[in-house]
Amino acid sequence: MTRVRYGARTEREIAATRTASARLPDIWSTGVVAVWETDPDAVAAVLPPPLKPTGSPLVRVNISKVDLPGYPLGAGSFAVAAAHGEVEGWYPLVMPMTHERALTGGREVFGEPKKLGEVTVEREGLVVRASLARHGIAFVEVRGAVSGELPLPEPARKTDFYFKFLPAVDGSGFDGDPLLVHCVRHEKVRRLERVTGDVVLRESLYDPVADLPVLRLREVTIGEKTSDQSGRVVERVDAQALLPYIHQRYDDPLQAHDGPPEGSA
Repeated sequence: MTRVRYGARTEREIAATRTASARLPDIWSTGVVAVWETDPDAVAAVLPPPLKPTGSPLVRVNISKVDLPGYPLGAGSFAVAAAHGEVEGWYPLVMPMTHERALTGGREVFGEPKKLGEVTVEREGLVVRASLARHGIAFVEVRGAVSGELPLPEPARKTDFYFKFLPAVDGSGFDGDPLLVHCVRHEKVRRLERVTGDVVLRESLYDPVADLPVLRLREVTIGEKTSDQSGRVVERVDAQALLPYIHQRYDDPLQAHDGPPEGSA
């Protein structure tokens, strides 16, 4: 009988997949990063418990082109500074990706708020433009000109906070307790340049990042970096405390329950 591809895989095939994933080479990306100070009340408003604001009400947007062999990827993140106990890091509100492949592991394994979108990183000479767009709206745009090289930072350890959950089948909340995930990245940089420019936030009903305005721009850079990624569940989260925030994950919270009728295409 011809092999049925939806059939069970052998233990050897499963082990080979895990081995291949563990041996990925360094994957370098070219990205624009902007950091600014915003309204501290706005930062506090978007953080689900048990996350809390840090001493600095910061926003960080990262817009990158990733050099995946034969599979170039645009990847973005719009995050606010946050703390969980003694650990400080970033809480991403939206992470646009240009391919579905980049969504699957991030959303299902780590709980990342990834969505399909358009990610643009352009450089012509010294002129730089980078943007994140969805539904025809470039809701974040970073533009400017390279104004000099920066010293390379030492390899750094960075933490992002994610909430991993499944909406309940009956629409009443969650199937099981939501989980708070610490995602740790070890980042290496091989090129870094300063950009003199600005950040434009445009109104979008789907990605309302304009509620976190640029009050003081700290820095804009363009560089090349690589990082690994590992995550761990640090605690179970009070479902009722998280429920008011799950709309952050969806363009419309009702879409979690608006699948097509059984048997439809």
